[in-house]
Amino acid sequence: MSALFALRPASLADRVEGLDWPAVSRELDAEGWAVIPSLLTATDCGEIVRLYDRHEAFRSQVIMARHGFGQGEYKYLAYPLPDRIQDLRASLYRRLVPVANRWRMLLDSAVRFPPDHASFLERCHAARQTRPTPLLLKYGPGDYNRLHQDLYGEHVFPIQVAILLSEPGREFTGGEFVIAEQRPRMQTRVEVAPLAQGDALAFAVHHRPAAGSRGPYRVHLRHGVSRVRSGARYTLGVIFHDAV
Repeated sequence: MSALFALRPASLADRVEGLDWPAVSRELDAEGWAVIPSLLTATDCGEIVRLYDRHEAFRSQVIMARHGFGQGEYKYLAYPLPDRIQDLRASLYRRLVPVANRWRMLLDSAVRFPPDHASFLERCHAARQTRPTPLLLKYGPGDYNRLHQDLYGEHVFPIQVAILLSEPGREFTGGEFVIAEQRPRMQTRVEVAPLAQGDALAFAVHHRPAAGSRGPYRVHLRHGVSRVRSGARYTLGVIFHDAV
């Protein structure tokens, strides 16, 4: 076990459990995204950023410009995940799964998600979705991420989490997290999620239910990052389904 990620796993799980989950759930239902302030400390963030240069911790690297995704790069972590990131993935899933199952019910889907993340991964792996999806993203001056959705196979958990690891205004400028919402027969609405270092953003991967006059309907969301003006911006992405 890496000493870098053997620090305070219990306190991190306690931090997740101590969040105001009713408020997070209300924001997710109302807007499709919710800021979770101060999930990680500055020390936590720095330790995760330093992982980026440890090549053995990752299964692959993506240079975004080669694929038309934008500019910048990101790396998918390999199994076994570092303890801290594994703890985050499991504890956040446990708190988000009631929202995910409520959304499925409102959208008349028969799919329900199990209460613990290990059981959900068994479902993914049985469908040959076996590659881990948590990732670290790195942006420098001029880098950005086009609007997109992180869909990797048949089994998709409808909520994911991004955690800003760098301090805005000191370590980088620009690089705002952008969410675009598309409702039927309406023009796209764009919002910027206000994030400080260590803040997490829980948001819909693909779509979410919204209340309409004839009952719930699907609202589609995409997310991206605006152009970084200066410095270096790092983000931890916690995606709960594995990839094909």
